[in-house]
Amino acid sequence: MGPPGFRPNRVEDHTVSATPGGADTGKAQGVGARMGLGPGSVVQELGWDEDVDDELRIQIEDTIDADMVDGDYGNVVDAVVLWWRDGDGDLTDALMDALTDLTGGGVIWLLTPKVGRPGAVDAADITEAAPIAGLAVTTTTSISKDWTATRLAAPKSAGR
Repeated sequence: MGPPGFRPNRVEDHTVSATPGGADTGKAQGVGARMGLGPGSVVQELGWDEDVDDELRIQIEDTIDADMVDGDYGNVVDAVVLWWRDGDGDLTDALMDALTDLTGGGVIWLLTPKVGRPGAVDAADITEAAPIAGLAVTTTTSISKDWTATRLAAPKSAGR
């Protein structure tokens, strides 16, 4: 209880939730919010192939309120979504290529098939490739039924 007129979990007549974005946040907004994206974010998509999760792609595009751009975009981007499978080549080279258009402070979301799925990438391969490309693994999460997302960011230096 509280003083008369006290309404727990309410601020200025807006319900407050412990869940970022609100407890009743739709799945599309939830995925994009979990990725740190929002309307106006420019997201570059690399490594697209027939096996990508189209529902996840739509959720990201709904969150940013635009289409993702491809590798030929030619301007800076806020984030990169890199679809990667075992056998796609050298991951370190792919990460370095993904940094080309990334703005300072931007992140790379490395999307890999979940363990047990065709093309699954060993986590050790990611933790080995990231620092060579100048990146740090900050988060790994299940992003959809078949894909895992690993957030890669440039480490903050003392001079920044």
